[in-house]
Formats: sequence, C-alpha cells, structure tokens
Amino acid sequence: MIGCMNTKMLIKTPEEIAIMRDGCRMLAQVVDALAPMVSPGTTGLDIDAFAEAEIRKRGCVPSFKGYTAGGDTPFPGTLCFSVNEGIVHGIPNDYKIQDGDLVKIDIGLIYKNYHADMARTFAVGNAGEEAVQLRAHTKKAFEKGFAQLHDGATLNDYAGAVQNYAQGQGYSVVKSLIGHGIGTALHMPPQIPNYISAEFDNFTFHAGMTVALEPMVNCGSDGAVLGDDGWTYVTPDRRLSAHWENTVLITRDGAEILTRT
Repeated sequence: MIGCMNTKMLIKTPEEIAIMRDGCRMLAQVVDALAPMVSPGTTGLDIDAFAEAEIRKRGCVPSFKGYTAGGDTPFPGTLCFSVNEGIVHGIPNDYKIQDGDLVKIDIGLIYKNYHADMARTFAVGNAGEEAVQLRAHTKKAFEKGFAQLHDGATLNDYAGAVQNYAQGQGYSVVKSLIGHGIGTALHMPPQIPNYISAEFDNFTFHAGMTVALEPMVNCGSDGAVLGDDGWTYVTPDRRLSAHWENTVLITRDGAEILTRT
C-alpha cells in the first residue's frame, strides 16, 4: 500500500528521457536477438549467457544480476526464466525447453545509470490453444491498459482497463505482483497494480513519467506462490501464466512504449 504522492516529482528531463529511450531500445534489440533461442532443446542458462553478452557488448550492465531486493540471496541471472506455471522471477537453469512450453523472459539493463525493463511470453512450437490464447490475451490486456494512458490519466483508468479485459476473457489478473516506476532505480514509486483496489492510491499520471507496466495473467486463480528458491513465483493450481511488460513514457497526448526496436 502506498500513500498519496506528488508524482510530478518523478517526471524526467528531456536529457533523462533521451538516455532512457536509448537504453530501452537496446534492451528491445537484445530481446529480438534472443527470441529465436526460445525453442526446443535450449536451456535457460543458454539464453541467460547469450543475453548477458548482448547487453555488455552494447556498453550496458544487466539490471537483475546481483539484485537483492526480494529474495534472501542476490538474483544470479541476467534474466528471469519462467516456464508454464511459472509466473515470474524464475532463475535460469538447465531445463531444456520443450515443444509446447509457455516461456516467460523478463529482462532489464542499466545504461548511463538509468534502467530499462521488459518481459515477453513465448508460446513454443506446437503450443496448445490454451497457451496461445493466454499469451495473446495477456498482450492485449497490456495494450488495453496502455491505450488509457496520457497526461492526467489515473491509475484506475489503466488498471481497470487491464482487469476488465483479462477477466472478460475468463482469466485472472495476478494481484500480489505489480508494475512500478522506473528510472535511476529498477523499482521506484508509484506501485502500479493491474487491477483496481482501494489499497493503492489512485494517483495521476503526468507527462514525463516513466513506468514499467506488466500485466501477469493466469488461466486459473489470481494467486502466486513463492517457490523454495526464494525467487520464483508459480500459480497455486499449477495452471498456465503469461507476462507482458514494457517500459513506458507518459506524454501529453498519450504514451510511448520505449522498449521497442
């Protein structure tokens, strides 16, 4: 829960926005480069090593590697690798991706002291209709929320659009994991849930704010259970989950997705 805040204090200067735009573009390039690797036989460790090399060769640093807020031990990977019932924060491992898996890649980098953050869900090979539709509708839920954003829009404008779309398709929005502000830190105020709740201040978005918006949508319940590794969240009923995230700049007339090539 957060109290009322002056979100205008979070507005970036044109110089800061230019840096973030460059960093986010490079992160999107990294995701484009690793996407073909999300295929049968590839491991999370394979993708993680490739992603770290791609980030560093661009003069950037992985945001997630060594991150300490959350688990009892620093996060060991460059990216989060979550499969099927995994929602988010999965640690890259030697699991070989199988045909039909639903794989989530969440990744961030730091460029000139500013963070970029994004996530994509991949329906691998001959994925079943449930997985394919969940991925598509999670992306659409993001787009529905994004369409509400502009200078003067409220949190509930965004959150209500995401929630109403996802639930209207028969899915559940994860309620214990939310989006956030982003800039010189990976996670900054404000907290940005993907559902309407009186627990969160219905703040106003202002032009120049940068935020990481990330609907996480489940086929079953809206719960999330923390695994034994202290990082990985999974669905309590072991049904599929999907994740879609972008770093976004609020503008006077709307919003801009920064994490795109």
